[in-house]
Amino acid sequence: MNKNELAGIINQTKGTHPLVHCITNYVTVNDVANMILACGAAPVMADAAEEAADISEIADALYINIGTLCPRTVESMLLAGKAANRKGIPVVLDPVGAGASPFRTQTTMRLLKEIKFAAIRGNVSEIKTIASGSGSTRGVDASVDDVVTPENAGRMIAMMKTISAATGAVIAASGAIDVIADTDNACLCRNGNQMLCRITGSGCMESGVVASFAGANPRKLFEAAAAAMSFVGLCGEIAAKNVLKEKRGTGTFRAYFLDAADTLTSEEFSEGCRLEQR
Repeated sequence: MNKNELAGIINQTKGTHPLVHCITNYVTVNDVANMILACGAAPVMADAAEEAADISEIADALYINIGTLCPRTVESMLLAGKAANRKGIPVVLDPVGAGASPFRTQTTMRLLKEIKFAAIRGNVSEIKTIASGSGSTRGVDASVDDVVTPENAGRMIAMMKTISAATGAVIAASGAIDVIADTDNACLCRNGNQMLCRITGSGCMESGVVASFAGANPRKLFEAAAAAMSFVGLCGEIAAKNVLKEKRGTGTFRAYFLDAADTLTSEEFSEGCRLEQR
């Protein structure tokens, strides 16, 4: 995979400032908005049914996150998603906690049935729930059995290619090793740091970056998703290194994580990107 091409995905985002309509959860909404700004895009958080379709009509991408799901926002997600499909902009789904409750699982499957998604980003347990239509997760976290390893990576890639064929979306599964796949391409991403698991919203922010990069690069969706996963992981590495040096904790890590996203250059990305094409 050409790292310079992936760096170009980031530069295109910072150069065009795509507007990303977010219907996300109230736990991480501020973090998502700030991360979208840091990576070069512009967020608008609009989840009222009365305006959801209108906002999607003026946006460059739509990001749907089911983290704090309620019937009111499900209606908004459907209205926004259908408007985005009519306009032809990328729609990104983060199926937070799919498999943890029937409501989450059923809503995820309904969204997939009624909206065409450009990309789906979640942990492996959430992605497996999409594959089977049912599943179990530990709240919003991946199950221990669903960790991607060098030994099972091939099987995980095959599963995600199957899901991509069924949904038409690029599939991005985060973990110690990230897997990104569509029907024709796959890669593993080894960027990241364990401290990302110790702050709320790192996955939500990552999905926001996927939506931002896709909004700026709608004809390069696989590359946009791969660049986003590596970008976020690399920012986590940089933040953790600075925190360790200063003997700080997770609060400082969160701030440094956002700083890294705001200041990372294309040259630093190309040097630190650890993507392996499969």
